[in-house]
Amino acid sequence: MRVEIALIGLSYFLGAIPLGLLFAWCKGVDIRKVGSGNIGATNVFRCVSKPLGIATFVGDAVKGFVPAFFFPMIGKYFLQAEPGSWLGILCGCAAIAGHNWPVYLGFKGGKGVSTSAGMLIGIAPAAAGIGFLAWGLLVGVTRYVSAASIGAAAVVPAAGWWLYAKDGLLLPIVLTVLGGLVIWKHRANIRRLMRGEEHRFGRKI
Repeated sequence: MRVEIALIGLSYFLGAIPLGLLFAWCKGVDIRKVGSGNIGATNVFRCVSKPLGIATFVGDAVKGFVPAFFFPMIGKYFLQAEPGSWLGILCGCAAIAGHNWPVYLGFKGGKGVSTSAGMLIGIAPAAAGIGFLAWGLLVGVTRYVSAASIGAAAVVPAAGWWLYAKDGLLLPIVLTVLGGLVIWKHRANIRRLMRGEEHRFGRKI
């Protein structure tokens, strides 16, 4: 059990690395003091540079993918037994928790969209694909990244229940909780959308 606990703890500290903040610092920008103040990819893309915004998205996704996909393999190697799918789920969730509430930044982090996407690719690739499709369609139609992220967060749990419920309830329940968390983290965006104050994709602020 000590191996599993160590992997879950490592997942949190990996997820807590504030890549958006670090990338923005390379350009002399404190991303917490510009735009929306969020350390995630969208704010870096809009306020610093497109390449660094893309790098932040990919890096944050990797933070979720590696614990969810590879850490169970590490656990299997040390335990000499199959740890079960629950270890990938817990490690992925720990990475998301680290991103959202990083110990390095006083537990004030991002919204977890990219890290959740990376975790999904690792443990539920079919649901991840549906989520990416929904996100892309919504960005194309609305030009609001926040609206697309909220919509994808609602679509992925529905896909999870449709695709995975026959194999057990753990994964669909986890996807539902994660989707709800992403939507809750976007509550300020929802208020801005309702007031017509949200910034559209591609507009520099």
